[in-house]
Amino acid sequence: MSKTLIIVVVIALALGMYGCSSYNGLVQTDTNVQEKWAQVQTQYQRRADLIPNLVRTVQGAANFEKSTLTAVIQARASATQVKFTADQLTPENVQKFQAAQDQLSGSLSRLLAVAESYPNLKANQNFSELQAQLEGTENRIAVSRNDFNGAVKTYNQSVRSFPNNIFAGIFGFPVKGFFEASQAAQSAPTVQF
Repeated sequence: MSKTLIIVVVIALALGMYGCSSYNGLVQTDTNVQEKWAQVQTQYQRRADLIPNLVRTVQGAANFEKSTLTAVIQARASATQVKFTADQLTPENVQKFQAAQDQLSGSLSRLLAVAESYPNLKANQNFSELQAQLEGTENRIAVSRNDFNGAVKTYNQSVRSFPNNIFAGIFGFPVKGFFEASQAAQSAPTVQF
């Protein structure tokens, strides 16, 4: 065998091994993103599952504003309709999901703010427990979103860095979208005393 042929075979083997290693690394980071996305969805589903109980408690305990309850119910319905798999985590899809969830968060905030003016509702044990569960769920959502963003950051760095970007393009590993702060969260609220 000629020396040139041996060098070509060694280079081809090295490139093949690097390609396999690169592919496996991309699969690993992609799987991590999928796991973190599943955790995000689980926490949002938990929140969506709490809402009907909260609405029933509010309806039963107070002559509550119907428009506020209707807004919460409609926002929950639209938020639970925005669904896609972890393979579809494009920036646009994440933004649609986030917009629907932000609408629901806003409706829930208004519901809880209006509930403050109903003393018998604030004294209701079931309402207090649901409110505490909702608060805990919101905290878990924040943690899972941060974990998801960390996984997406690692994945996107891997997909965009050279020479992994070549293999990512060949094997179909697109850049994934982050959760970003909503427009309302970008500006500080005005506080007046």
